[in-house]
Amino acid sequence: MGGLQRFEQRLEQLISGVFARTFRSAVQPVEISAALAREVDNSAQILSRDRRIVPNDFHVELSPADHERLSGLGSTLDHELVSTLKEHAASQSYVFTGPVTITLEPADDLTTGRFRVRSKAVARVSQAGPDPTETQVRRATATLDINGERLPLAPPGIVVGRGNDADLRVNDPGVSRRHVEFRVTEDADGPRVSVHDLGSTNGVLVNGRRVEDATLADGAEIRIGNTVLTLHQRTDA
Repeated sequence: MGGLQRFEQRLEQLISGVFARTFRSAVQPVEISAALAREVDNSAQILSRDRRIVPNDFHVELSPADHERLSGLGSTLDHELVSTLKEHAASQSYVFTGPVTITLEPADDLTTGRFRVRSKAVARVSQAGPDPTETQVRRATATLDINGERLPLAPPGIVVGRGNDADLRVNDPGVSRRHVEFRVTEDADGPRVSVHDLGSTNGVLVNGRRVEDATLADGAEIRIGNTVLTLHQRTDA
């Protein structure tokens, strides 16, 4: 029995037949589950011969009426959607970059029965030492923005990778154990930040261009695997 069939059977215990008939023209949970499976199929990137990486953060946009109705199902629907998507991913040898999250959101431009799915890969990030305080981040003259977190950079710099010996660990299968080093020096004009590929498998992109070594400017985007880090620099310190 396929994952979607099992999903439908579980939903029968959650949603009565009367409910389904009443809202026949509205979005049904199994439609969302099928769309999520198509989203990972269409977004899969080859990691190795038998492994492909897929997004793990999903936003399902619905009409206000559909959103209100489906939100009323509570955490049970979320659990079933995530569980079914994981079953599909396992059957296809897909690899998620981090915990799978599915968020239902209202969209005023959608009518009842219509929906769309947006997705992105969000890697879990951790540091070898204690997390920086808000004061440290605010006072830093150079910071890295990664998955919504801003981390201070200070001389001599940090090593970013997937291994436990990296200063900043990124749980992205496309990232090598020691992938890239950010070197930081201070001079009269402020911090100088450069990036150095440490012999990674998938390389380093700076503003879309593959590099081995490069000096970075404010706003530079550095992609390693499926993760993007953005450099921010201050010159008013």
